[in-house]
Amino acid sequence: MKLAGMAGNRGRNLLNIADRAPGGASLSVVLSNRADAPVLDAAAARDIPTEVVERGADESRESHEERLLDALADYDVDLVCLDGYMRVLTGTFLDQAPRALNVHPSLLPSFPGASAHEEVLDAGARVTGCTVHVVTEDVDAGPVVAQESVPVYEDDTPATLKQRVLHEAEFRAYPRAVAAFAEGRVEVTDGEVRVAGDEGADAALPPRRLVSDERLATLRYGENPHQDAAVYVDPTCEEASVVGAPQLNEGAKGLSYNNYNDADGALDLVKEFDEPAAAVIKHTNPAGCATADTLAEAYDRALATDPMSAFGGIVALNRECDAATAEGIVDSFKEVVVAPSYTEEALSVLRAKENLRVLAVGALDDATERFVEKHVTGGRLVQERDLATVSVEDLEVVTEREPTAEEVRAMVFGWRVVKHVKSNGVVFARDTETVGVGMGQVSRVDAVRLAGMKSEEHAEGKDAQGAVMASDAFFPFPDGVETAAEYGVEAVVQPGGSVNDDDVVAACDDLGIAMAFTGQRCFKHD
Repeated sequence: MKLAGMAGNRGRNLLNIADRAPGGASLSVVLSNRADAPVLDAAAARDIPTEVVERGADESRESHEERLLDALADYDVDLVCLDGYMRVLTGTFLDQAPRALNVHPSLLPSFPGASAHEEVLDAGARVTGCTVHVVTEDVDAGPVVAQESVPVYEDDTPATLKQRVLHEAEFRAYPRAVAAFAEGRVEVTDGEVRVAGDEGADAALPPRRLVSDERLATLRYGENPHQDAAVYVDPTCEEASVVGAPQLNEGAKGLSYNNYNDADGALDLVKEFDEPAAAVIKHTNPAGCATADTLAEAYDRALATDPMSAFGGIVALNRECDAATAEGIVDSFKEVVVAPSYTEEALSVLRAKENLRVLAVGALDDATERFVEKHVTGGRLVQERDLATVSVEDLEVVTEREPTAEEVRAMVFGWRVVKHVKSNGVVFARDTETVGVGMGQVSRVDAVRLAGMKSEEHAEGKDAQGAVMASDAFFPFPDGVETAAEYGVEAVVQPGGSVNDDDVVAACDDLGIAMAFTGQRCFKHD
């Protein structure tokens, strides 16, 4: 689609459109009614032709618009985009020119006219934004094509608001509107606009999102001391969360960025289990996890997987913390404890550690947060949370040897844990406790070696003899199971799906290892 831009000053929206080429649209020409408009030099620097059509002192509006049309006639134009062209266009131009759009710095129909920012502030509005609309002879009243909102802050001035509306609203909404026209998705009939592809009332992943979070706290720093950081809260979240959870150890320092990240990961892990469960997390990876008849026993088994790595870690529990569990937690240095609640006796024990953060998140009911997201430069990745589970019935045994009942139980347990291990991830488990965790390796066999090393050198009172290995993705070669066998692994659970599955299964048969496929992968890259 070919565009004609019309601007009376800097034309920053036109230049943004020229640089981004939304929907493949390009500017054929930039027109101005002022010979000194800065947009002219900026357009010329982009090799965009320019035209100046100034209105004579005694020239009628209609005559001026006829000359504008004459200037446009020399160019191939499908859509006219106005940007700060502070002249009302009449039917003389609008009836003969291609469709014309304008951007206004407010959420029309509120605050039309030339003083929108001042009027927004005078009215005490808390939200403003911009509107891209079809140009009609009625000022700021044409049918709306796109809008984008921004917050208004208590200390805003017209100047600060103008800058934020331009960069956070206009630079988003105007290219979006142009792209919709360029892609043939806009229908304008009887003063109404319909944009195909903008339907999203029932969509899980809609075409547009507006996110409004409130800053809960400014943090001491981010991942590193030179990075500023804050935590924002979604007040509509109903699921148990560490964000905004009461901190029950008064006087302890506030949670850091890393504490929040680790505590969230730890809580997500123990939500996997109905039985009493405990997890110790370090840098978002499990150092150990276990379930048992009692919470104290579960914690002891989780800690024993890798006590060295657990130093300075985060503990998460899926039951009310009792005194016996608390005594185990304070026996070594921990940063944060997360649990639904605490007995008074447990709190007395935990509060003896001056800087131990003690978070009460409430009942661990069903997950209500459906999506997770990650910032990437220039956008955000949004996906459904991995809430998939694997039961005994889901396991497909593919080896000659069937796994024992205890191995099957360990397979299901290990799979729930490895979902929370950074990929490439491997978990060695016996019954319902980890004995070694290999995380974040760039090759799967190295993840196996790491889990094996942990089981031999770090685990206390247990090892990988007779263990089950859970892998978050398939084994591309037999070396993974062959290496695991060297540490004593006797059963494996993995997704399957490699072109070399037959070779991997054959290796298991040669080693007497039982293997089951889950049919689903559980990568975790964050």
